[in-house]
Formats: sequence, C-alpha cells, structure tokens
Amino acid sequence: MPPSTSHATVDHDDGVLTVTFTRQGKLNAISPEMTETLWGAVRAVRDDPALRVLVITAVGRYFTAGIDLAAPMPATVAVSGSDFRRRYREHHLLYDEIEALEKPVVLAAQGPCLGAGLEMACSCDFRFASDATTFCLPEVAMGTIAGSGGVSRLTGLVGPHWSKWLAMANQTIDARRALSIGLVHDVFATEDFQERVQSFVRSLVALPPEAVAASKLAIGLVTQVDRTTARDIERLANTNLVFGQEFRELGSPRRDNQA
Repeated sequence: MPPSTSHATVDHDDGVLTVTFTRQGKLNAISPEMTETLWGAVRAVRDDPALRVLVITAVGRYFTAGIDLAAPMPATVAVSGSDFRRRYREHHLLYDEIEALEKPVVLAAQGPCLGAGLEMACSCDFRFASDATTFCLPEVAMGTIAGSGGVSRLTGLVGPHWSKWLAMANQTIDARRALSIGLVHDVFATEDFQERVQSFVRSLVALPPEAVAASKLAIGLVTQVDRTTARDIERLANTNLVFGQEFRELGSPRRDNQA
C-alpha cells in the first residue's frame, strides 16, 4: 500500500483505495510525489484482489491546477528530442495504466480541474464534478498541447467539436456543460458531493468483480473494431462468465436445482 505524504493521503476502506490530493497551498498542482503516490495506488489495486475500486479526489478549492511547473519535467531537463520523449513517456504511462486497470477507477473533482488533471480524468472510468468544478486545458496557451493522452482521450469522449473548444481554443467549461457533452457522468451539490460519490462507489464494490473487469475490457475493445468483431468479443467474454463462479452463484437459473 503506498504511504500517505504531505501532498496526498491514501486510505483503504472495505475494498476501496482512495487517493486524496492535499496540497492546498499549491492548488493541488501535481508534484512528482503525487505522481509516485498514484503509481503506487494503481499497482496496489491491480495486485490486491481485496481492493475493488480506486478513487482519486482532493480537498481544497481546486481538484488540481495541473502539473507543477516549478518541478523538474521533461521539457526542462531533457537534453535531446529522444530524451524528452523517453521522459515524457514515463508520465504518459501512468494514465495508460489507469485506463488498463481491470477494476473501476473513479475521479471525483470537487473543484477546478486543469491540464493534467483533465488528462487524468479522461483515463478514468467514471468522472464526477461538483457544482464548483470547471474544466480547462491551458497547454495551448503555453505553446504546447495536452499530450499525455489528453487530446486523444478527450476527443474519444466528447468528439472533435468539444475537444477543439477545450484543447485548441483554450476555453473553460463549467460542470453542467461538462455533463451535457458527456465529459462527466454526474454533477453533485458541493455540500453533499463526497457522500454522493461514496454512494456510487459502494454500488461498484457490490458488483461481481470478474463481470466488471470483463465489461471494462469489452467496452475498450469494441470501440476499436468493426461491428462483427465487436459481437464476437461480447460472445467470447460471456462464454467465460456464464461458466464461471460468479454467474453460478448470482445469475444462473440452475443454482436452485443444484442445491
């Protein structure tokens, strides 16, 4: 289990691992320490069957102001283009690992979510906002793009129309617009935000884990293939599930006859 630090706390409660950004003095700007905590959390949830859901949230006015520009980063320490790409890839891989995790990952942004925070959000399975949350990708104003999967994942979620609004035009959207374009799943009032998120998380924990994992894998695969192959993916996934322990215990009409 990754340890808590002065920048982020890690809590484990009944199958849920929660990482909470606590760097309020820096508007929860993502530091190397926070990145390392997230890596540890992803690995812990990946490797421990008792951990069923990963939650990423924060306290303070901001969910995150994005990457801490005062910390060493590939653009400032790399000595060549290839060195830049190698260092950049190390951070890029974190969001790939979040996306590849065969368990639900929930991001709960209680306040403004900028830059790398939005990139991280796009790699998660479920995204929630409070009525105080806004979203923005300011990288283009600094002469770059949101290149840690931000542009590609965002476009996959909301389409090129709104991706251009955020990643190309440097516009900020509020939580209600984020909900209307499909960026977040729901918006909760600030005063009961964490309670509503936890209620959803508890419902995830109650679901059979193998079926949840198969659902996540199947959804990821069917977006990349033709219609016929997508149907085959569904049938193959269900073949394993129907003959598995979860279905025998929870869904099989034969279970009463086998008692």
